[in-house]
Amino acid sequence: MATASNDTSISESSARPEAAAALTASPLAAPPGPSSSTPAEGSSSVEKKSAGILLWVRDLAVAAVASVLIITFLYQPVRVEGTSMLPRLEDRDRLFINKFVYHFTAIDRGDVVVFHYPRDPEKSYIKRIIALPGDRFRVEHGRVFVNGKLVPEPYVPPEYRDNRSVDETILPPDNYFVMGDHRSISSDSRDFGPVDRALIYGKAIFVYWPTRDAGVIR
Repeated sequence: MATASNDTSISESSARPEAAAALTASPLAAPPGPSSSTPAEGSSSVEKKSAGILLWVRDLAVAAVASVLIITFLYQPVRVEGTSMLPRLEDRDRLFINKFVYHFTAIDRGDVVVFHYPRDPEKSYIKRIIALPGDRFRVEHGRVFVNGKLVPEPYVPPEYRDNRSVDETILPPDNYFVMGDHRSISSDSRDFGPVDRALIYGKAIFVYWPTRDAGVIR
């Protein structure tokens, strides 16, 4: 299961007012009258500060809007909860998912996707695509066959395999069979059935935290 989280940082800057220049009068000159430069300089300093604040607010607003657009339409940070995608994804790993890519490209076998759990759309799961719509699919004692051919699965270590079987089936249109890489503990399409295309909303792209797990997801 994956949950969304967002981080935003803001930097501030301050302006330092310029020093006023000193004026001296010639001994022969008439005594100077009240100077009108001080109020003007003070007013100019206030205007500069106001302009600086307005620019800061503008930049902050632009950054906030850009962040909302990116998170809404392109990339979203999520947190992994659980261990069904070991060894690549660990519990509490934080990663980016691409929410835009499947508008232009097809979902492929082997993609790690995030989707709404079919039995409770309020929850999100992260699993690997094993079979596509129209595929003839079966599992024999943990070994996966698609269209009559054994599927090599280097992402599943021997110690994470199990002996479960699934009767042969042909996936209906817009349905995908998903499984976790840690087969012995994963709750996936073997339990809740294929996932409808409309429930899949992102492709897992990159782990960014913790740094020991950072890297592209394959």
